[in-house]
Amino acid sequence: MMENVDAVTILGLMAGTFTTLAFLPQVIKMSRSRSSGDISLLMMSLNCTGVFLWLLYGFFLSSIPIILANAVTFALLSYALILTIKHR
Repeated sequence: MMENVDAVTILGLMAGTFTTLAFLPQVIKMSRSRSSGDISLLMMSLNCTGVFLWLLYGFFLSSIPIILANAVTFALLSYALILTIKHR
């Protein structure tokens, strides 16, 4: 299967992995500390909406890197948004 994956797809998967993982420490910190006072609810809402739109865009393009990265990021952001609202 990997022999059919081109360099651009690998680049997209790598980019998606790093940008998704970059947000993971914040989500873990919010979950453990039960604190989100320094997190902007507006920023979280806008970011969550933007990532959801990127996910839809990925589906329209049938782009696996865009779909995977944004599906995972959307799940993380949704959880972080819930924590932000819950711990206010």
